[in-house]
Amino acid sequence: MFTGIVEELGEVVAVEHLGDSPSATAGDAPDRAALLRLRGPVVAEGVKHGDSIAVNGVCLTVVDHAGDEFTADVMAETLHRSSLGALAPGSRVNLERPMTLGGRLGGHLVQGHVDGTGTITERIPGEQWEVVRVSLPAALARYVVEKGSITVDGVSLTVVDAADDHFTISLIPTTLALTTLGIKKVGDPVNLEVDVLAKYVERLLAAGVRDPQEIVR
Repeated sequence: MFTGIVEELGEVVAVEHLGDSPSATAGDAPDRAALLRLRGPVVAEGVKHGDSIAVNGVCLTVVDHAGDEFTADVMAETLHRSSLGALAPGSRVNLERPMTLGGRLGGHLVQGHVDGTGTITERIPGEQWEVVRVSLPAALARYVVEKGSITVDGVSLTVVDAADDHFTISLIPTTLALTTLGIKKVGDPVNLEVDVLAKYVERLLAAGVRDPQEIVR
């Protein structure tokens, strides 16, 4: 579990594309996994094999580490459903370690399970902040509400305006300077994770739960 408060702007050192997935069938496009090697002195300090680190909002498992670098496996499914498939050596990435029990929840509850990707469609600079418009997949629109929470490339943000096909966010100077959202351009993809609480509420209502007491029984 993460909070969406990016600890460090890291860098992709190497990308190794692995063999075809055993599930690939004849005639299908090859399902290739990848091995990412990333540099991040802050998150790599004290890291152990099996630890989780969010990379642009995607929870990955550390399989190797040395110095200020660590390596993580990325399944073909993850490459298809997130923007990690577009990473190359030199790409900058948002990094965050999992929250600890008793720590401050500075953002909101983030699982590191990307629900889909959007595209930056507009950037409107201001004197103290910048407004960014992001396209929104139709399947996620019902979970995004004005003044609600959303995770964009692993960054916990507040929705300014929400529509059926897009939403806007306001970025303060700190976010622009310390995350990839300061360097993303119009047309660039971003990973989106909606508020997990909204999905659980939807599931409960679909199951016919109307009395809150039924949830805790």
